[in-house]
Order: sequence, then C-alpha cells, then structure tokens
Amino acid sequence: MSLSLAGALGLSTRLPRSRATSSHRASSSSLFLFYLSASSCFSSSVAARHAGFHSQSCSVLRDTCPAVPGIRYFHSSPQIRRTAPHFTYHVAASYSAKGHLFNSENNVFTAGLPESVDSEATDLQECKKSFDKRKRPKSGQDAFFYSQVGNTETTTFGVADGVGGWVESGIDPADFSHGLCEYMTCAARLWPQGASSKTLHPKDLMQIGYDEVIRDRSIVGGGSTACLAVAEPEGVVEVANLGDSGFIHLGLNAVRHFTHPQTHAFNTPFQLSKTPERMLVQMAIFGGPTTLSDLPKESNVTHHQVRHGDVLVFATDGVWDNLTPQDVLGVVSRNMVDIGAWIEKDGGVEVGPLLAELAQATTGKKANNSSLQARLAVAIAKEAKDTSHDSRRDGPFAKEVQRAYPGENWRGGKPDDIAAVVAVVVESASS
Repeated sequence: MSLSLAGALGLSTRLPRSRATSSHRASSSSLFLFYLSASSCFSSSVAARHAGFHSQSCSVLRDTCPAVPGIRYFHSSPQIRRTAPHFTYHVAASYSAKGHLFNSENNVFTAGLPESVDSEATDLQECKKSFDKRKRPKSGQDAFFYSQVGNTETTTFGVADGVGGWVESGIDPADFSHGLCEYMTCAARLWPQGASSKTLHPKDLMQIGYDEVIRDRSIVGGGSTACLAVAEPEGVVEVANLGDSGFIHLGLNAVRHFTHPQTHAFNTPFQLSKTPERMLVQMAIFGGPTTLSDLPKESNVTHHQVRHGDVLVFATDGVWDNLTPQDVLGVVSRNMVDIGAWIEKDGGVEVGPLLAELAQATTGKKANNSSLQARLAVAIAKEAKDTSHDSRRDGPFAKEVQRAYPGENWRGGKPDDIAAVVAVVVESASS
C-alpha cells in the first residue's frame, strides 16, 4: 500500500492524505488457528478436538432456521436440526512479498478442519501472545487470516494491507496489519467468550481487532486497509471492506459482485491507523497537521447468497492494482474448467460432479497444496506477480495514473506485496 495518512483512534482532527504514486503499500500475512506452527492458545490435539466437536447446525439469531433471503447471523445456543441446504467454505491463500521471487510451493496456506475450541487463553491479549512474529508467512506487509467462529460452523477470513508509508517514520507497517488479523482471529476463535453481543458481524470483528491494536503497546503505530467476511453454513456471506483491498464473488464464469475501493483521493484509500505517542507529543508541542484515521464503522458492508461451486476471492491491492475483475474471472474460470470443477455443457457452464473431491471436502483431513482452492489462490497470486513486473501490460493502477497524472508516463504493472484468499463454496445435502 502507499503512504500512511492515518491517525490513532480518538483523534478528533481529520485531514485528507496525499500519497505519491511511487509509494507502495505493503502488509504481512497472519494466520491463527491454522497457522504455520502449533499455537499455544489451544492445548488439546486436533484429534481430541474432532472427537468432541459438536457444531451448531443452524447459526441464526432466532431459534428457528427460516429459509428467508437476506443476512442471518449465528447464535451461541444450540439450534434446531438443519432443514436448509448446507454450505462449507474451503479456504486457501497465496502470497508474495514485493522484491521476492514467487514460490508456488511455499507461498501457500490451506485452512484446516472445524475444531472444538479448547483454549488456555483467557482473553484476547493472552491469545495474541501465541503468535510468533518470526514465523509470519513471507508476504512482505500483507496480512491475511482464516478462523472458525467459536464452536459453530461459521467461518471468517480476509486480508489486511499495511500502509508502507509508515516506514518513513521508522515504523514497521507489518506489525499493524498482522496485529489486526491476529486479534480478529482471536476474537472469532474465542467467540462468544467476552462478547457483548450474541451476533458477530465482520464490521464488529474489524472493530474488535482495531481496538485491541490501539491498546497493544507492542504495536507502536501504523495503518492498514481491511476486507473480511463472515460466512455462514446457510450460504449467507457478509463482507466488510475498508479501503482498496477488495472482494470478488464469482459463479459459473460470471462476476456476481465486486467491491469498489473506498478512497479519499487518488491512491489514498480509507485505512485504519494508529499514531505513535511520540508523534502525538510532537504535534501537541509544535502543531502541524494531524494524521487521519478512518474507522471500521465507515467500511462498506454487503450481503451475498452463495451457491454450490461459487468462488470468493479476497485480495490486497497488490492484486487489484495489476488485475481487473475480468482478469481474475479469467484466471479462475480457466483453472476451474481445466481442473473439472466447472464443466462446459450445451454451450454453457455448470458445476462439475467432482467439486467436493477437488476441494478435498470429504477427506476428513486438512486440505493440501493440490486442493482446488490452493491451486486457484496460487494462480491468482502468480498472475498478479507476473503482471506487476510486465512493463508492456498496463494494469488498473497504471491506467489510473495516466488519467490522474498524464505527465507521469507510468507504464506496465505495479510491484507490490500480494495476498489472495480464495474460498470455494461446496453445498452438501440437507440433513
């Protein structure tokens, strides 16, 4: 991402930010429950958790499961047996740091199976301590996360893109984006422990993560965009997007929805931020403009009803500055058809009979790098990486620069950190 122009939570003065076109935003990736190393937050083994795992069959606020269109949320108490179609979300991520070579074998993450929460953590701060900064995925300053929500079948996942301009103030933007993802994962994983509400919306989850970042003295400052979802087994997905990371909903060779970036001006996205204490003191003594901070409540919220075979993609602007929605659709469609997840029939496209098998949805094990979702995530990240270094192919960022600043003569792609999270939707029979 580009320059940081965001302030700490609670600042009353808010001024516009300007960011040079040569500045780049970066973030680093974070995962929690299914992180690269075993988390000390969860003491029991995977096998033990699976043995005692009883998920909610219907995660709605009310005591019944009406087949009513629109958003529905999950409840902490047991619900009645499921009568509606049941959806699962098979998630993988791929990433690459700016200036690093892309490695399709190592730069990939796949989500694990639902587990019963058996955590030693008593609060979010204790949970956060389980993350090892040294074991972050090598994605520069882009961050991403995936988590089950409590003991429910609801999941949450998304991306955060650290504001690279904070480096000029001696601050590592990765700490903010990582911290945000780690706290959001903890809040989801421990839910409803400590929760003030029986519902959990993505905007609320973003607020919890942001509040904890502001309180965390180990995170000196920084800023980040964020785009995340809460996905329910009934097929309802709620998305909250702040800034110019983004989400695309694809189905059977079509774009069903694409988020529009939130920006204050050219290359100036909305962003969460935290201003270091020393900068606040300097501002108080010497005056001058304060930094700007947008808030989670300003994020754009959308609701989506998914179908069997749909593909959801959440990505930082390392993807969207280099690939259009149609580019991403093309990458996903080619791979879905080549692999057999979508099949061409009678001049159209339909979901192939092997979708669940390709997503490794029926193995009872954590999906691996050969799973459909991992292959899609890698394909998107690689296409964005290749395009970012192609001086002959103007991506969306180059075209925007040409419109806003004709004299800049910007051509080709925009090298940046890249993170792409992919969820493949699989519907199972009613039970």
